[in-house]
Amino acid sequence: MPIKAVLTDIEGTTSAVSFVFEVLFPYATEHLPNFVRQHATEPSVAIQLQAVRADSAELRADVERVIEILMDWIAEDRKATPLKALQGMVWEQGYQAGQLKGHVYPDAVEALKRWHEEGYALYVYSSGSIQAQQLIFGCSEAGDLSPLFSGYFDTTSGPKREPQSYRTIITAMGFPAEQILFLSDIVQELDAAQQAGMATCGLVRGDGELPGHPNAGSFAVIDLNAF
Repeated sequence: MPIKAVLTDIEGTTSAVSFVFEVLFPYATEHLPNFVRQHATEPSVAIQLQAVRADSAELRADVERVIEILMDWIAEDRKATPLKALQGMVWEQGYQAGQLKGHVYPDAVEALKRWHEEGYALYVYSSGSIQAQQLIFGCSEAGDLSPLFSGYFDTTSGPKREPQSYRTIITAMGFPAEQILFLSDIVQELDAAQQAGMATCGLVRGDGELPGHPNAGSFAVIDLNAF
């Protein structure tokens, strides 16, 4: 069956890993403590702080202790959903202030625009929060790319290396699994998507190979008709 939809990872796929680790993470590390202190009583923030307490089994932790936990999670690069949500809120302030611009590879920008014009449905699945995903594409160096996408998925759909997460996403997208192409630079993610029935393609920007899947050096060489 022909491909009808594309589900893409961000970090290392549409965007440089260095942007996340050298720009976004340091920005969040610097600004998150004061952001939490200033906004702790706001409902959207308070919900995430309570989730941090629950995840860490410290239900009586005060705000300063919660900040300590969050900073430890950042240092561990822990894929914790409340941390990702709070990072997204901090990044939103940075994007709105013009201090951040989302990095998207030019070849990805060109291909995503072309696929959108050709009628393919485009979706994103990243370990970063949906808000963070929308900010990267909505405030990108190439302008507002958000109109290209039909939907976003994050770790609330499940871990990226588990097949069930992709089955959940397949149901939400509404396409047969074999009509969805998943793009990623991580072989375990590609394996999980493949086990769920999706077509897959590994993005290898540089040396190396992602075994068990077609590989592409950039979006420019991906032919959706070949899957």
